[in-house]
This record gives sequence, C-alpha cells and structure tokens, in this order.
Amino acid sequence: MAGIVQFDNVGLRYGTGAEILAGLSFTLLPGSFHFLTGASGAGKTSLINLITLAQRPSRGIVSLFGEDAASLPRKRLPSLRRRIGVVYQDFRLVSQLSAFDNVALPLRISGMAEREIAPRVEELLDWVGLAPRAGARPATLSGGEQQRVAIARAVITQPELIVADEPTGNVDPEMAARLLHLLGALNRQGTTVLIATHDVHLLRQVPGAHVLRLVKGRIEDSTAAPSFPPREMGS
Repeated sequence: MAGIVQFDNVGLRYGTGAEILAGLSFTLLPGSFHFLTGASGAGKTSLINLITLAQRPSRGIVSLFGEDAASLPRKRLPSLRRRIGVVYQDFRLVSQLSAFDNVALPLRISGMAEREIAPRVEELLDWVGLAPRAGARPATLSGGEQQRVAIARAVITQPELIVADEPTGNVDPEMAARLLHLLGALNRQGTTVLIATHDVHLLRQVPGAHVLRLVKGRIEDSTAAPSFPPREMGS
C-alpha cells in the first residue's frame, strides 16, 4: 500500500551546518495513527516542517500523497497543503479574526457556501468547549483556548492528514483527553494522524498507535505504543 507520507533517506541542514535530520526513512500509511517523540532539540519540529511543506529536504525524497514534494511546481503546493491539517505549537491564529472566523477560514478558502459553514464551525467550537467564546479574538483567549481554536481550525475540513505539534501542551488533562478523542474519531474515519509530543501519558491513550522515536535527528525506533491497564490510564 502506498504511503500518505514517505521519507526515503531524507536529510535536512540549514546553511553549511551539520544535518539537523539525517537518513530518515519511514512511511505513514493511509488511516494510520502515529506519535512522534523525542527530547527537545531532537528535530521534531524540523521533521514536521518537511511533512507540511514549510521546508524542503537537503537530500533524499519526501513524497506526499504519492507525489515527490520537492519536484512539484510551486503553483501546485497550495492544493497539496489543503489536504493537510496542521496544529502549530505557536498556534498561528489570525489576530484580527474571531475564534469563529479563524476556524471557518479553511472552509471559506475552499469556497464553501456561508450557510454551510456556520453549523459546522458552531458544532466544532461546542465540541472543544469554546461556543461561548466564538466571537473572541485570539489576544483575549488564554493559551489553552487558543490551542483549542488551532485544533478546531486544523480538523474542520476533515483533511486526509493531520499533523499536530504538541497539541495538548496548553490544556488540562480532561481537555487533552477530549481533543485526543476527536483526533481518534477522525482517524477511525480514515484520516492519517501524526502527533508530536514529549508526553508519555498521551501515548498511553492510544494503545497500538505507532511511535516514531527521534534521537539527535535520526529515527531510533518505530514501535507500537505501549498498552496499559485501564487503572493506569493518564496516571
């Protein structure tokens, strides 16, 4: 089966410095669920930048949806990016737009009719506990609220691939479990999910998910997430 994401001997360096990522080869299959782990500085964000087309590799091949991303003409990149939902660690919300309009933005860009947008956005904001804050701008939201808006915006179009960088880092354990449930539900509908995290407790919530362990720019291990008895969940 062809991968949604395919890395073949991929390396990344900035300028003339040493490689930040080196010799990465792995595949994310359609409908799979993965965690990306590693210590701070291991290269998780750089790897995410390659998958989301924010960066091109220094060597090797990065294929997305069966196409070599490096060889695609620039004019085709936006259509490829629209198939990916991204949750950034720094949120990247549009400051002059309300929470509602930030979440609605991908739908409006896709050309969806406004009468269809409102119920979808309202339902999702309610799911992440932000219905009362729909009209608030990012500057008036807490870090956890901004994180939830960013996640809602990433999943509103039900993309084929969701890439999330520490998506639960600014929310309480109860909301983290709820957001993970949302990503799991999308995964069960066929969406491929990759979550970068350093939180081992998060791995326990999706037994059987694959874990990519990044150590000093290299994939050291690729295994299934550990399975824990229910009493240890979230401990």
